[in-house]
Amino acid sequence: MIHKATRTKDDAIDSDGFVARAYFPGHLEPGNPDHGLGPLATIMESFLAPGTHIKLHEHVVDEIVSWVPAGVMRHDDPQGGHLTVDVDHLMVMNAGRGFRHEERTRDDDPPLRMLQIFVRPHAEGLEPGIQHGRLPVPLANTWRDVFGPTGSEAPFHVRNAVLCRDIRLGAGATATVPTEPGRKTYFFVFEGCVSFDNQTFGEAESGLLAESGDIALEAVEDSVVLAFLIDTHAPACHGGTVGDGETVHAMAARARRACSL
Repeated sequence: MIHKATRTKDDAIDSDGFVARAYFPGHLEPGNPDHGLGPLATIMESFLAPGTHIKLHEHVVDEIVSWVPAGVMRHDDPQGGHLTVDVDHLMVMNAGRGFRHEERTRDDDPPLRMLQIFVRPHAEGLEPGIQHGRLPVPLANTWRDVFGPTGSEAPFHVRNAVLCRDIRLGAGATATVPTEPGRKTYFFVFEGCVSFDNQTFGEAESGLLAESGDIALEAVEDSVVLAFLIDTHAPACHGGTVGDGETVHAMAARARRACSL
């Protein structure tokens, strides 16, 4: 069985060329009072128009992964970091005790749609830092490791038990959904349309597998999908800027009130 969520209609943020929609994987699990699924707190689908500048701001606690399948996101921070995140590069901000940064697109950049993935670390007060580098070259119709727990073989790490893989499936191609005993699998369709277990999932729709096992997905059209294997019993700190439920829902409520004015 797969629990399904459709594309959210609520914008957590809508301001000056920047729109972000929040997806809460915990809401797919029956009886779960938490918006997150253990250490996986939130998926933010972010849109930046050309020439958008998100001013200097601080994150605390959360591990924030910026995944850009097309276009360009430009990061600057007071520590001297001037980084470009694009289809070939990933950035992980391990916010820890606190990390400030700003993001922008240039006037000549294309419109940007990206995911920012918020992971709750195992503890607060950790050392802040940035990881940035080149992703492995993707192979068609093959799962690729994007990030994983510290000490794993993934090219980037977060400080808790979440492993993320992505896949680019051509129309008609099939692949087995990553599962592992003792872990839950949450997936997000970034682009295209796929079918699982007699259900279809389109752009920005997501699902939670109720159990592990061999479950095949088929691409109805060319598709890009992310899968997250999560140890929901791992200790997780809820005190982050987005990892904390009250902060996220207050942010979404402010945006809805602003839109109604």
